[in-house]
Amino acid sequence: MTVVAAAVLLVFTAMAPAAEVWHFKREFLPALVKAVPKILESQDRKTGRFGTGIWIVQDQHPMYPLAIAWATQIDGVENPYYHSTDVLEAIMSAGDALIAEQDAKGMWEFRKKDASTWGKIYMPWTYSRWIRTFDLVKDGMPGDRRAKWEKALLLGFDGIYKTEPKKPMQNIPVHNCMGLYLAAKMFDKPEWEKAAVGYLHACVKAQHPDGYWTEHKGPVVMYNGVYVDALGAYYGMSGDKIVLDALERSTKFHAAMTYPDGRAVETVDERNPYHENIAGINLGFCFSPEGRAYVKRQLATLAKHTDSPVGPEIAANFIRYGDEGELAPPPKAGDVYVSGDKRVLTRRAGPWFLCMTSYTAEVDPRRWIQDRQNFLSLYHDKENLILGGGNTKMQPLWSTFTIGDVNLLRHKPGDERPNFLPPAGLKHTPSNGLLDVDDTTLELDYAGTSCSVAVDLSDPKRAKITYTLYTPTATDVIAHVPLIPKLKGKWATASGKSGTLSDEPIALKPGDAGDWFAHRGFRVTIPSSASVTWPALPHNPYAKDGKPETRDGRIVIALPFSSEQTRHEVFVELDEGTK
Repeated sequence: MTVVAAAVLLVFTAMAPAAEVWHFKREFLPALVKAVPKILESQDRKTGRFGTGIWIVQDQHPMYPLAIAWATQIDGVENPYYHSTDVLEAIMSAGDALIAEQDAKGMWEFRKKDASTWGKIYMPWTYSRWIRTFDLVKDGMPGDRRAKWEKALLLGFDGIYKTEPKKPMQNIPVHNCMGLYLAAKMFDKPEWEKAAVGYLHACVKAQHPDGYWTEHKGPVVMYNGVYVDALGAYYGMSGDKIVLDALERSTKFHAAMTYPDGRAVETVDERNPYHENIAGINLGFCFSPEGRAYVKRQLATLAKHTDSPVGPEIAANFIRYGDEGELAPPPKAGDVYVSGDKRVLTRRAGPWFLCMTSYTAEVDPRRWIQDRQNFLSLYHDKENLILGGGNTKMQPLWSTFTIGDVNLLRHKPGDERPNFLPPAGLKHTPSNGLLDVDDTTLELDYAGTSCSVAVDLSDPKRAKITYTLYTPTATDVIAHVPLIPKLKGKWATASGKSGTLSDEPIALKPGDAGDWFAHRGFRVTIPSSASVTWPALPHNPYAKDGKPETRDGRIVIALPFSSEQTRHEVFVELDEGTK
């Protein structure tokens, strides 16, 4: 290097701003301390149980943040609950309540708040919090209570050791093996440790290069966070650097799969449709500058919606296992993300944010794996998510295209064991997809019927979406535009029809709406052949009978094709009249 070049490099280095360093533990401990009184008030001191309504074992999870509050001191941060006798008694009573509900194998009934039961389980979220709690408070416990906990935890984790590491790669055994690792260390069980570490290393190997795990074909998003959280806690416990690359890849994936308003992008998710919860506050992200920056952005977004953006559980985990350090620079306007396999695109263009995906999959008979049917979502800074909403089962109106009779597939109310496979006469999921990231065009093949959808965001005032049918067919072919609803929000049409969205159905036939439909601040320009339906309800996999709430439905604009009409253009723009 020449003297001049060295001098230039020295000047540039001197001018480069120092990276911001985030000391989040000093911020999070006060948030945890503030939450303690409310946690204590929520406990029935006679039974040790937390929560309201039907009791479930997950109600006992507040024992863990209480344990962090009991065990943590940070210079200059006031914590009146450090080694508090009252807090320790609440923690011990919480664990005693779990012991009272264990069966002979250490399992619990998987019960939900709606009173439904789903069989016996080594509940991973509960066992991992219980063992982490014991790790913190065991030396402060009286001998008899400690012995009682040890016996119960040994019973449960012995069952976990014998069953969970043998299972196929799934989020529940991953989380159980994280807890098993800590139990192995605490109880000096090298065979447990070997099994737990082996499964967690297998989890790292199972990760897709783009930073996600799949449970059928393509990414999960919300449940991907379960893997990240478990690996993050394991790294905090172990310092095992094998997991760091996986955590960094997941950070990049989740940052790309987050709307500007902090909510998770549902478009690529094979497990969950769109949710309004702010996403991404995950322990596994805090081990890199990019991840810490992402968490801080998400917390800033949460702060717009609540006075307490850092909940006690998050605070506890980050205090116990998190790595403080530098923050990466924020993302730039106009960023484009393309997955390594070229099957996912997100694009920021002015006020718009677009996600398109070409992940396809055959319909899975399991209720948890949703049909890959909806392939794009459109967001606007002022109105948030407008179009898309993700996937479900037994609801072809959510599909980007359908071939055949959409009335052939629907959920029968009360049916707890439906046949999720579509009958002959309907194709609502494509067999193949091809994404052109340069032209933001997606080609989809439905068993020989070829369709495409293209998005143009060059105009900041309105987005253009073009649906095209390439293959002539005598079978009904329909494009669907699913819109995100707002109950009690206004709706209106060019024809003068209007109202307030409620449980009352809307069924506008071709021509009824005129040339546009508007709702909650946006307007969709549509052809005269379009119809509008509300509510197009999903199947709810978390309810045994599949029953959804009305708010979970979609307003769907249907665009039928014919031999004369093989192309539809839809325009999306703001509409202040329906705010």
